[in-house]
Amino acid sequence: MTGTTFDDPSGARYSKIAEDLAVLGEAFGLGEVRECRFLSDGLMNGNWRLDTAEGSFALKRIMDAPLSLARRNLAVLAELANDGRPVGRARLSAAGSAVVEAADRGYCLIPWMEGSHLPGTALSIEQAADLGVLLGRIHQSLNGERMVGLLPPGPEQVTARVTTPAAAREEADRFLALIAGLESRTTSDTEAASALAERKVLLEKYGNERPASEVAVGPVGWTHGDVQHRNVLWRHGKIAGVIDWDRIRVRPFGEEVARTATVQFGGEDGFLDLERTSAFVAGYRSVVQLPVPALADAVERLWWKRMSDYWQLVFHYDRDDHSCDHLFLPAERFLAWWTERREDVQEAFAATP
Repeated sequence: MTGTTFDDPSGARYSKIAEDLAVLGEAFGLGEVRECRFLSDGLMNGNWRLDTAEGSFALKRIMDAPLSLARRNLAVLAELANDGRPVGRARLSAAGSAVVEAADRGYCLIPWMEGSHLPGTALSIEQAADLGVLLGRIHQSLNGERMVGLLPPGPEQVTARVTTPAAAREEADRFLALIAGLESRTTSDTEAASALAERKVLLEKYGNERPASEVAVGPVGWTHGDVQHRNVLWRHGKIAGVIDWDRIRVRPFGEEVARTATVQFGGEDGFLDLERTSAFVAGYRSVVQLPVPALADAVERLWWKRMSDYWQLVFHYDRDDHSCDHLFLPAERFLAWWTERREDVQEAFAATP
């Protein structure tokens, strides 16, 4: 640790990193840790780049999953690497563990993967299709023979809670009351209140079009859970790595396809790039024969989830966590755009290989 250079504007939330590095460096056998640089792209966990005598690594403080689950997921990563998928294999400690604890804080370490995050329309049509192909291959690998004994067999169907319009309006009213009760309101508070009022109008108009059943249309299986531009690395026009495997769960495959497309090609831009979405879906369906009704069901469920959910405001007002504040208003613009063009969106998700 002597002489380590810190570039760490992360604030009090990660204030223990300097003392934790002494434990981690020894446990992972890193030798001299020359530089520690905080990475601001991560939303849920703490992330740093370490340059050490043993090479460069991505260090993650695990905050969004139990450590036991993180160990399981890191073992899954090793098998995915064995299956030829572009993932990083976790470095093991001297004790043979992929997770090391410093005090009550858990960390994992993965060799640094070079590449860039390409949001939205920064992907070409061909790259959008390549992303779909890769997602299909990830689903194949996660549900293949290599995972027997590591990931248990999943159910044949899953249920997904469908929030009622009344409950969604009640939650909107709760946040409006919170904002109204503030001693002083910021511009963000005023904008949030305006967006909530607009959301209530949408709920009143479209509430009767929510999904009728809580049983999602299959097929279902093990999925990554957060494939999108923040977690995909590109290098020389090709996918160089997929990172952040904290959310491996059994889900409908259509759910992950729909979520990936809407986050990668929409969301923060306020609209969905339908041409790239079609290319992505066609790429996926060239690998996994996902029926159109399954995709249609997943798209409608995701639309309604966005209509009835306020997770960014939960972070801001309930948890005093402002890390996702910038996502709220673009998501509201996207929801309004999507609601007006649901048939066009469904057509994009029906793309054939």
